[in-house]
Amino acid sequence: MYTQLRETATELANVLWREHTVYRERGGGFVIRGEHVQRWISLAPTGGRNEALVRVGRILEGGTTAPARSEQIVRLDAGTSELAATCRRLLADAAVEPSRPVRAQATGPDRGGSKGRKGRRPRRARHTSFTSWVVIVCVAGVVAVFAYASATR
Repeated sequence: MYTQLRETATELANVLWREHTVYRERGGGFVIRGEHVQRWISLAPTGGRNEALVRVGRILEGGTTAPARSEQIVRLDAGTSELAATCRRLLADAAVEPSRPVRAQATGPDRGGSKGRKGRRPRRARHTSFTSWVVIVCVAGVVAVFAYASATR
């Protein structure tokens, strides 16, 4: 199944984009990255025979990938041209889908500040929690008892 999926992903990448990278995911599927169009396509095996789950999404600034915006189960024996048409339709759907906006993560030197935090409460400074204080006091107590016991010998 995986060799068929890899061959299909490679053929599909050659049909869709002139510049692409095909690599294997942890789950056994394959990803086609088109850096020049800022999109990715994933082909993942499903429980069915000769079927794959095709998901498409965007590539954000900095090279990170946004979550999938569209997905569909396709038959692998349908042919490369039919798979390419399905992927093009999913890519077009993902490009115009306003219901699930994908925010780019902040990168670069201007990450801090309150620009991205409008409407939220300001962050509290981090303090040592009660549990941490209990652990510190217990460790200090054990050290003190050990020091007292060794001094009285």
